[in-house]
Amino acid sequence: QVQLVESGGGLVQPGGSLRLSCAASGSIFSRSHMGWYRQAPGVERQRVAWITRSGITSYIDSVKGRFTISRDTAKNTVYLQMNSLKPEDTAVYYCNTVPEQVSYWGQGTRVTVSS
Repeated sequence: QVQLVESGGGLVQPGGSLRLSCAASGSIFSRSHMGWYRQAPGVERQRVAWITRSGITSYIDSVKGRFTISRDTAKNTVYLQMNSLKPEDTAVYYCNTVPEQVSYWGQGTRVTVSS
């Protein structure tokens, strides 16, 4: 079974940076695009960044220029570098395939941006 484990979240001040990691139990990069999703209180979970099987990256407008998604196939890991963080970025962050697979959802990692 595919298992995805997120890490790297925490409490950071506005303008700060964090790098999130997503470790996969098996190699799925050859089969699926990968993405980072987030869920904040009162809103539905949304995809914020993704990377295709060929390495092309995409972002929603609100994080463009601040977030960078990348992957390391040797380590079977996907990363999300987050810079210039804003309070609006506060959420639990998850990784999953694109389109997402319900069985792949993990516990996520919580990011809190507050002064």
